[in-house]
Amino acid sequence: MARLLARAADRLLAPSTFARRLAIIAVVAIVARLLTFGSPVVHVDEEFYFVAAQAWAHGALPYVDVWDRKPIGLFLIYLPAGALGLPLGLWFYQAMALASLVGTALLIARLADRAGWNKGALAGALAYVLWVNFVDGQGGQAPIFYNLLIAGAAALIAPRADERAPRIGAGFAAMALVGCALQVKYSVVFEGVFFGLWLLWCEWRAGRRLAILPYGAGLIAVSLLPTLLAWLAFARLGAGDAWFYANITSILARQPDPMLEQLGNLFKIALIVSPLVAATLLAIRSGEEAGPATRAVRHWLFAWTVAAALGLLVFGSWFEHYALPLMVPLAACSSGFFGDHRNGRRVALAVLLIAFVSGQGVLLLKRHNRGTRGEVAAVAQAIGPGPGCLYVFSGESVFYPASGRCTLTRYVFPSHLGRLREQGAIGVDQRAEIERIFALRPAIVVFRPPYHGERAELRDMAMAEMSRHYRLKASLPLGTQTIEIFERKP
Repeated sequence: MARLLARAADRLLAPSTFARRLAIIAVVAIVARLLTFGSPVVHVDEEFYFVAAQAWAHGALPYVDVWDRKPIGLFLIYLPAGALGLPLGLWFYQAMALASLVGTALLIARLADRAGWNKGALAGALAYVLWVNFVDGQGGQAPIFYNLLIAGAAALIAPRADERAPRIGAGFAAMALVGCALQVKYSVVFEGVFFGLWLLWCEWRAGRRLAILPYGAGLIAVSLLPTLLAWLAFARLGAGDAWFYANITSILARQPDPMLEQLGNLFKIALIVSPLVAATLLAIRSGEEAGPATRAVRHWLFAWTVAAALGLLVFGSWFEHYALPLMVPLAACSSGFFGDHRNGRRVALAVLLIAFVSGQGVLLLKRHNRGTRGEVAAVAQAIGPGPGCLYVFSGESVFYPASGRCTLTRYVFPSHLGRLREQGAIGVDQRAEIERIFALRPAIVVFRPPYHGERAELRDMAMAEMSRHYRLKASLPLGTQTIEIFERKP
């Protein structure tokens, strides 16, 4: 059996043309994500990105009419999907995420080729495609999109086997990509700092030391330009203060989750990435016959991995999808194990098959827990299209566009008003905003069951309002939850 797998690996994962590599990666990516296509509840984050983008497409201004603290670039990515609406828009953003995944995997393979790991390059690229399913990367999480930009920046400036230093133009282009990635999610700053320091070190080593200060200032300016343009655009619309609070102040004001919970999340991430970490460590010890130029590329990839890991650790909270940026350099370095290590090619196909099957099990479990298209449609039908507005006290933000009802608050992501960690970090008092919403007499109010981290006193207040002015219209399943739909009494 082991020999059969090794022979199959030699045929399937052997160095190949770009077209063959693209075809294999694309097919594996499609099959690996098939269970999620068209689902409106892949993950609460991307569900909200779609809802916010749809509101923007219909005239709502981000940070003013629909509030969140994510950069505007992320909502720009979702804007075409939002304009298409349900259900076509779901397929559209998920197709964009698929294309980003495939593009990132191709760049991972390219970086592995440059490091002399061409025998394991395809296996490393496929490891990225499959491993993201373990950390909520099966849809359109922000890192799925910005990983493509960061991998592109890495491909521009990573050392080359011919020992050529990155050109000035390539450095500026790479930092421009980092700047665009910053407008998808600000956490890429750690990798951006690593790339910038590397470029300055190259100048120092080349003897152009007088140019370091102006070059460094230029790199910083280029990387911050997209963020500055976003701020200026909102300032021109009279919403500069709203942009600054959402993008800067609110991030600093948000309360951390309990440390035990954070450590539990970090431990889970460590378990998930441990096979790729092990493969990377084994890659460090393999390929000693490589020349100094090739080793320099490998050392750079290992250093990038450390920088990405430090960024993950510094960021805190450590939700599963926070590990997605780390997957890119880990997958590139894992190529060294799959291609160079004496046991790497023997186990490559088996490892990938196990990852695929396990990943499908994870997706099935999450679909069971989070719900299906049919269940969302049933809840939306029970809510009904109107008249009157909807207030999702807790539950899925997609109920707003799915039902077609109007909203009464700019906080359409329910956790912003209900979670303890958001207290004092969204620009309004949570209780006061909920009281304001109920004063407007929403026709329908939706609840999911109580959850960890919810402010219990706010739920008690809302349920008291239900008992006085509302009656239970329906209780419907959504995954493992029961969604309660209340309608206002005549």
